[in-house]
Amino acid sequence: MPAQSFNAFCPDWATALLNGFSQIFLQRHPLCGLLCLLAILIGAPAQLGGALLGALAGLLTAQRRGYAKADRQAGLFSYNGVLLGLLLSLYLPWSALLPPLIIAAAGLSAILTQQWLKRARQPHSLPAYTAPFVGLGWLLLSLMQPQAPLLPAATELSLSSLLGGLLQGLGQIMFLGQPLAGLLIFLGLLLANRRAATWALIGSACGLALALWQQQQGQALLGLGGYNCALAALALGQQARAPWRPLAGIFLALLITPGIFSLGLAPLTAPFVIACWLVHAAARVLDRTPRDNTPCAPPSSPPRLR
Repeated sequence: MPAQSFNAFCPDWATALLNGFSQIFLQRHPLCGLLCLLAILIGAPAQLGGALLGALAGLLTAQRRGYAKADRQAGLFSYNGVLLGLLLSLYLPWSALLPPLIIAAAGLSAILTQQWLKRARQPHSLPAYTAPFVGLGWLLLSLMQPQAPLLPAATELSLSSLLGGLLQGLGQIMFLGQPLAGLLIFLGLLLANRRAATWALIGSACGLALALWQQQQGQALLGLGGYNCALAALALGQQARAPWRPLAGIFLALLITPGIFSLGLAPLTAPFVIACWLVHAAARVLDRTPRDNTPCAPPSSPPRLR
């Protein structure tokens, strides 16, 4: 079903929330968002409440502050809140403190996103991507110093485990370590943008291959080596016709990840953001043209860059 047909049967608030989930993968497509929501329900049901609360808090903050309705409907004020809700509910046990913390963090991420959008049309501006989530995530993790979640034991290397690692490279973008969750995300991307889905798999495969080559089998098969590469390839490959951009993004994400680890920081999606910024900057120097004003989602629906 096309996104436009789905929107006809879906209330505005629900469309905005679902688009917030799909915007994590730079898509504006409520069906894609619905499959992402289902992926969380299957892969990490304990984190579903945090994700929904973060999405709703970002949307309500944007509505309360009078931000553009087109941007609210596109999910641009919700996707960072979703990621923050997932992060906080992963690292912290549910308590009376957790919901207001998620609400505050998601609301602040919406405010930061709006400030970024105001400058999105300036000649040398860069897309926000998930930068508000990364910055706030680092701040919160440094203040709370939570215990890192336990990772499941690595499985033996086999064709099925390789396929699982490939799919988990998509799922780990939302902290999901289940191959089925990654498969649902891939299906959502196929519905929204086949080119984006293809590049996301290519990026995940590159990260998986490098992690295996570096003898990091556990990280590789859990998808932890591929999710930033998948995001970078997805972001740079769905619009650009030149394959050098997504390939360069994959390569840079692979290089940046160890550097962030060396700083004692959780990578989150920072390698993806930095890699894409570097590729955008290089493209402007090489092309000697004004910034690309192509929206982050497919041309049929996106109103603005993020």
